[in-house]
Amino acid sequence: MTDAGSGTDRIDTSKPHSARMYDYFLGGKDNYPVDSAAAEQVISLFPAVRDMARTNRWFMHRASRLLAERGVRQFLDIGTGIPTEPNLHQIVQGIVPDARVVYADHDPIVLRHAEALLHSAPEGKTAYVQGDVRESGKILATARETLDFTEPIALSLVALLHLVADEDEPGRIVRELLEPLAPGSYLTLSHATGDFDPETWERVVEVYRKGGTPAQVRSRGEFSGFFTGLELVDPGVVLAAQWHPELGDRHGGEEIPLYVGVARKP
Repeated sequence: MTDAGSGTDRIDTSKPHSARMYDYFLGGKDNYPVDSAAAEQVISLFPAVRDMARTNRWFMHRASRLLAERGVRQFLDIGTGIPTEPNLHQIVQGIVPDARVVYADHDPIVLRHAEALLHSAPEGKTAYVQGDVRESGKILATARETLDFTEPIALSLVALLHLVADEDEPGRIVRELLEPLAPGSYLTLSHATGDFDPETWERVVEVYRKGGTPAQVRSRGEFSGFFTGLELVDPGVVLAAQWHPELGDRHGGEEIPLYVGVARKP
């Protein structure tokens, strides 16, 4: 299932896009000169950003693997980004072949690559919807066509909320997305922080904002607030390298300023 929206399938190459910059950091080719130029600005300010992108990706692998091993059969991944193998459905369907996965992203270039996200295991199912996280109602309505909301769902907003400014009320967005999910569902989050080098991250955020992306890094306390009312999975809110490194041979360095967490809805 694919929802291109109304005219939203046109790719704007006049300004950088966060998903295409992320692709550049990961060494991908699905980006344009405007994206690589902005990405290089970020690299000049924070050279470890490529390692940060990989560390984030590895966290997603470990978190998805843990939840699949805990018996979760349904996944809703918002802010999917340009497909980079292994994708989430490949991770979880390798453990639970009948797992169902819905991806959502608002960059039209991700839509162009949606076919790669739809190559499900025969027993499972994957689907894609083009939608912004701020359009929670649209995403949830489309996800219901694939996922059973009476059963637990793992909701992932990986490296996404630092692209949602306070004025867009990210806490409210998270609550709206969680509200219809069944007890036993999970929330997986990762988020860049300026806790360790605020001046550098002020400059990095400014690069994104000048390109039209409302970026905003947050403190550990602010990030922890997104899990209010949920039961954090051990070890709680930590830096990405500290989150279950035993679940994967790659987990990034301790110095990467990326907070992560997984929590269960009671």
